[in-house]
Amino acid sequence: MTGATAVKTREADVPAVRVTRSRRSVLWASVVAVIVIAVLAYAPYVVYASTTSILVNFFILLILASMWNLLAGYAGLVSVGQQAFFGLGSYFVLIFALRGVNPFFGMPIAAVACGLAGLVTWWLVSRLRSGYFAIATWVIASVCYLIIIRYPSLGGGTGMLTPNMPNFSARYLDALVYWVTLGVAVIALGGIYLLLRSRLGLVLTAVRDDETGARSVGARVTRARLLVFVIAAVGCGAAGALEVLAQPYVQPAPAFAVQWTAEMIFAVLIGGIGTIEGPIIGTIVFFALQQWLSAHGTWYFIILGLVAIGIAIWAPRGIWGVVSDRLKLFPVGYWLWPRGGGSGSALSVLRWPGRSRASGG
Repeated sequence: MTGATAVKTREADVPAVRVTRSRRSVLWASVVAVIVIAVLAYAPYVVYASTTSILVNFFILLILASMWNLLAGYAGLVSVGQQAFFGLGSYFVLIFALRGVNPFFGMPIAAVACGLAGLVTWWLVSRLRSGYFAIATWVIASVCYLIIIRYPSLGGGTGMLTPNMPNFSARYLDALVYWVTLGVAVIALGGIYLLLRSRLGLVLTAVRDDETGARSVGARVTRARLLVFVIAAVGCGAAGALEVLAQPYVQPAPAFAVQWTAEMIFAVLIGGIGTIEGPIIGTIVFFALQQWLSAHGTWYFIILGLVAIGIAIWAPRGIWGVVSDRLKLFPVGYWLWPRGGGSGSALSVLRWPGRSRASGG
């Protein structure tokens, strides 16, 4: 057998493969998502304002949790100072409103301004890692708070009411705030999904799995982290701006409270870090516990802590991590299938120049 014949024989023995984003069709998941969004959009017509108010808070926390998950779960940036951008988002809306800008139009401007603040913050903390990075972000959040309270024109330490709110009826204004918040939450989740399906998403997934390996094959980890940090600043700033639309009285202490970061971390760790679905599940669990247990005083915090400890011990990948190997609502990886092979013969592969990572599916 000649060398050329042997090569042709070996090539013939290698089965052709097809590449898919998921082990199963996700068409049903897309249909369910559209139905859920449509039902949520119709909610103000069939529920009381108190219910839509709870849902507004739910969407705000979902945005925050998704942004923190993008930071820590994919870029490896564990920040405990994201309340800085939340508070700045609230105060940027107030500043623009004092200059005659409708707060609803000021909201996207405030989010962009928080992105610029994120660039400055990144310049300060980009060389730090692990605990040093986390503490530095907390310090920056505290500095932002101390700067804000020094300006009497912004209400000082007591805050002030946001002017130029639309002169609508209370019911219509509540519904408008609800729809805007729902829209921002959908944009945030959809944007993260598209981001993780892009080339940048491959870099982030590689960083999540093995930062050293990602750097060794030439991935631009620092640039990817910069982009993620700015995106998270924009998202958290948008959440802070939405909080002003829901609660027009802006106060520095609540706006820059570390409680916001604590809640988003809780939601991510409970649901499952490093997945798009995790923050959604975690936010649902958090609000379910809040609604059921908030009337029980300190027991509410005790039970929250016990739930967090239990998840950390028995399900360290979070609730979604228990089922994520078999179910993907937001598939962002790749699956290789031998043509004509069964579902049990798939390989889950993350591929990018110079390296591939495969595991049995």
